[in-house]
Amino acid sequence: MNTANIPAHTAELGQRDRSILDLEQGFWKYVGAKETAIRERLDMSATRYYQRLNVLLDTPAAAAYAPITVNRLRRATRGR
Repeated sequence: MNTANIPAHTAELGQRDRSILDLEQGFWKYVGAKETAIRERLDMSATRYYQRLNVLLDTPAAAAYAPITVNRLRRATRGR
């Protein structure tokens, strides 16, 4: 993603956090291979990925950067 196009209110997200949200937006592309994609694209374990993703779901910057994804995940993890 071109950082020049990132709104100021999401600037507090680091590149890794944006990459996590970007990967999660395309979750359907990685059915059966998501852990491999996490390891290859982000160089982190799946456990660490999901830990960080859960933290991101509570941040306004993540909601501003990827509102549809964050809201979908909030509904899925916290009940409907």
